[in-house]
Amino acid sequence: MAKKQTAGRDILGKLAPKFAELNDDVLFGEVWSREKELSPRDRSLITISALFSAGLYPQLKSHLIIGKEHGLTKSEVIEAITQLAFYCGWPKAWSTFPLIQEVYGDEESTVDGVPSNLSVFPVGELNSFGKYFIGKSYLAPLSTSQLPIFNVTFEPGCRNNWHIHHAKSGGGQLLICVSGRGWYQESGKEAQELHPGDVVNIPAGVKHWHGAAKDSWFQHLAIEVPGDDTKTEWCEQVSNEEYNKLE
Repeated sequence: MAKKQTAGRDILGKLAPKFAELNDDVLFGEVWSREKELSPRDRSLITISALFSAGLYPQLKSHLIIGKEHGLTKSEVIEAITQLAFYCGWPKAWSTFPLIQEVYGDEESTVDGVPSNLSVFPVGELNSFGKYFIGKSYLAPLSTSQLPIFNVTFEPGCRNNWHIHHAKSGGGQLLICVSGRGWYQESGKEAQELHPGDVVNIPAGVKHWHGAAKDSWFQHLAIEVPGDDTKTEWCEQVSNEEYNKLE
């Protein structure tokens, strides 16, 4: 969900109150919030491209910051500016790269769109259970003997469906958060914000979901607790309405 914008009122509220109202309530409050049509991340990329082509550098820097909050990586922005330079002007690219450096600093580049410095654990391949997720996720098996352990990587906004780990005895799942910011929620309870170092114990039979925050990549180790006759029941998606209530 697009972040509530107050910049118009903060900067121009006294000088041009109607303009400030249109900026905050219509442009950002209505247009940027139409997430069924385009995600905030895609709208950021479009806006950055438009401001770059017009050479509006102060506004461009502001939208680079917003784009970063919406999940645009440093490598993606650099690639977009490199291509736009051929259509909109080489000098504009020279003027824009220092802005990118100011906003992103020395963040490492990405590999196939995934930040390369998330954690010490490998990202792995696209998740073979992707049909049960909204957004892209990646799965890396760390151990398949004794105790199955997998590193799961979620792109910003990605989450799995509601699901239940069933078992006749034992079973369930243990999550150890290793990178970024995410969410865990059990049916009928408030969502729990997750950070590196957090541990979540999920008993068998509990309906739940977990995934990334809207503005952050997220990784956790998923450990399958041994049990008898274990299986996972996948249920409905976590709706945008439910998910977008989380900040």
